[in-house]
Amino acid sequence: MGTSHLLRAVTRPAAPGGRRVSRLLLAAAGLTVVPAVLFAVLLFTSWFTPDDSNHLTEPLLLVLWLPSPLGAAVLTAVFWRTSRTAELPGPTRRFWRHQTLAAALVGSASAAQAVDVLTHPAATGQRTGPVMLAIDTAAIAVIMWSLYRLPLGQQTRMERLRVGLDAGTVMLATSVFFLHFHTMPLLAVPGGNTTMTLVSSAMVTTLASIAVFAVAKVVLSSYAFIDKGALRLFACAILVGCASSLPQPYIDAMPGKNHLLVTTVSIPLVMFFAAWAGERQRTSARGAAADAGRRRPFSILPYVAVAAVDALLVWVLCTLDIGSLAGRWGTMSASEKLVVVWDPILVGSAAVLLTGLVVLRQLTAFQDNRRLLDRLDHGATHDALTQLPNRRLFHERLQRALGDPGGGPLSVALIDLDDFKNVNDNLGHEAGDALLVAVAQRLTDCVRATDTVARLGGDEFVVIFAAAAPAEAAAAADRLIAALAPPVVAEGHELLIRASIGIADGRPGDDPSDMLRHADIAMYAAKGLGGSRYLTYEPGMAGTVANHVQLGAELRQAIIDEQFTLLYQPIVDLAGGRLMGVEALVRWTHPGRGVIPPVEFIPLAERNGLIVPLGRWVVREACRQFAAWSAEHGAAAPAVLNLNVSARELREPGYADDVAAALADTGLSPHRLVLEVTETAVLQLGGSVTNLTRLRELGVRVALDDFGTGQSTLSLLQNCPVDELKLDQSFTQAQVTGEPTIAAAVLQLARVLGLHVVAEGVETPQQAQRLRDIGYHAAQGYHFARPLSAGQLGESLARRDDAGPVRGLTGQHPVGAGTSEP
Repeated sequence: MGTSHLLRAVTRPAAPGGRRVSRLLLAAAGLTVVPAVLFAVLLFTSWFTPDDSNHLTEPLLLVLWLPSPLGAAVLTAVFWRTSRTAELPGPTRRFWRHQTLAAALVGSASAAQAVDVLTHPAATGQRTGPVMLAIDTAAIAVIMWSLYRLPLGQQTRMERLRVGLDAGTVMLATSVFFLHFHTMPLLAVPGGNTTMTLVSSAMVTTLASIAVFAVAKVVLSSYAFIDKGALRLFACAILVGCASSLPQPYIDAMPGKNHLLVTTVSIPLVMFFAAWAGERQRTSARGAAADAGRRRPFSILPYVAVAAVDALLVWVLCTLDIGSLAGRWGTMSASEKLVVVWDPILVGSAAVLLTGLVVLRQLTAFQDNRRLLDRLDHGATHDALTQLPNRRLFHERLQRALGDPGGGPLSVALIDLDDFKNVNDNLGHEAGDALLVAVAQRLTDCVRATDTVARLGGDEFVVIFAAAAPAEAAAAADRLIAALAPPVVAEGHELLIRASIGIADGRPGDDPSDMLRHADIAMYAAKGLGGSRYLTYEPGMAGTVANHVQLGAELRQAIIDEQFTLLYQPIVDLAGGRLMGVEALVRWTHPGRGVIPPVEFIPLAERNGLIVPLGRWVVREACRQFAAWSAEHGAAAPAVLNLNVSARELREPGYADDVAAALADTGLSPHRLVLEVTETAVLQLGGSVTNLTRLRELGVRVALDDFGTGQSTLSLLQNCPVDELKLDQSFTQAQVTGEPTIAAAVLQLARVLGLHVVAEGVETPQQAQRLRDIGYHAAQGYHFARPLSAGQLGESLARRDDAGPVRGLTGQHPVGAGTSEP
């Protein structure tokens, strides 16, 4: 009952709802009790003698030796059942298959020794015949091979070195105890064969030491695939087996007891611990994988080994009687003299060597701890993703620079990526992380070694320009923007980096928090101008930024109250001035501030995401008005409607569905709608191209706006589905020099690709005539008409015939009236 209670306390549940001890394990436990009790009785009584006249000899020997092969059979069954457990990972099942073979070999070796003892009951000695030694050697080889094949998890070079040192310490201590308690007593027996004793003892000691080394290495490394409790029990089994021969010489020295072998007790005990290990592994199948990857715990095993050897050395020295040995030296045999001389030397040398191993192990641990502290310090002061200094280290360096009375002027540049949230939302955080790493690398590459680039968090970076005058800081900001300009390929997407930079100039004695706050104000002011630029902080700038914040709050309410109106700028035929289409332009009529131009609220709407509901309203209102003109004026109405689409809208997953719904509700034919997108909007592929492809499948046409001003135009013409090019006004208004113009080159390119072209920003008759001469057919700009309200355009349509020129809409030619509206 006591054994069962012990097993129930340490065996995990075999099934939900209760604890159950394996019958095989109970059998293994019972097989340890019988030989242990009988061995004790025979050792301390005179019941047993090897005399053939004693009728108890054969039955007692049979009872004493039978549990060993029976225990091996039980162990083989336990290991086989564990190796067949489907819940265990492959390396674990393989390990226990190897132990099944080892258990069968150990049982065969025990049976061979039992046969030898039972057939020769009068013989004495350890009875380790060649058959038994060969089979045990094979079993130990299988066990060591299985331990070698067992994955130990991820370990650094220093961790592997420490594990090797710890396992070597345990192995050396084991060897010392074998030599002292096993080999030396055998050598001291008078009349023995010294050579054979040394050979056999060396073989046993070597095998045991190697086995202990292999087990110690696994136990000290990790529990990647073997349950930690099972592995410790398995180690106990091997240690018991290795240590079982140590007391044999002392039993042999007892009168009339040299026929008792300790292995009759130790082998069943080994089988029990090993079976316990196998059952522990099987019943904890679900927990074995959970231990994978755990760092190995601190183990006192190497230190216990050193303490044991030191204690053995003290005991040897204390029991060494020099006077008595000197008096008996002349009568001692050569083997006895060998033991007397070499036993203290071997134990003392082992103690010194073990101390050296422990010192070396501690030195490696100190070195590893120093590296760990360095990593922890680096992790506390650096960003984990970009490896740049973090906010804490940035503040320390800025405070140190401002606290140096002899230091010169310095500047802080705060960098915030524009539309970074859209990258995370539409392309995933992996793409966002790759973009941040690329930005960190580019910023680091274009600053001096004395400057500091840090990441404050999210998409905010900061640079400390040490010993830099304001002009030098401005020039450095230009370099930063130029370094960020080329697109970045992240997770298969070509991303255009746009950043707003705010600069604050300072000098020693300034407050670090004030400098960072000023840089933050300047950065938000740069964002208010459309981003992708830098501004240096100036007094009064905070009010402008606060005004933008207030405007952003009012923008949300303006969308709810529909404070927006649409103006329509005509697109005309250059040959006769006939109206071909209109481009819808949104305006905000603020109840207190009046008309707010798009340049002030569109970037704001893009930053806070309000551009999506605003754009949805623009699409529906423009389609409704366009359908109304078509129904009222027929052929005199504009043929196409152009709408501007922002990058934020185009990446919205449901944008194509919103456009399709607006077309269906108003009855407008999809081919009459042209959506104008910029190169920036479609440079970030993925969601943008998906929406464009879906829209073109509906029949909606796509125009590339401000063509020629981007950085990847030609690649976009291959990758982006477009139908029309809008020539940027900078090329329309370019001075005539007699050289080939960009406008002519764009027209030729469009003809080759089969694309329609519209020239923007035509403000003078000369510009219109030059475009006609080149071969352009469509244009828009102040030369033809300013943007008109829906009512003004409707009245003009009602007054003219189908072929009437657009100049009849206003009755004037505003030549030189200023820059055309976007």
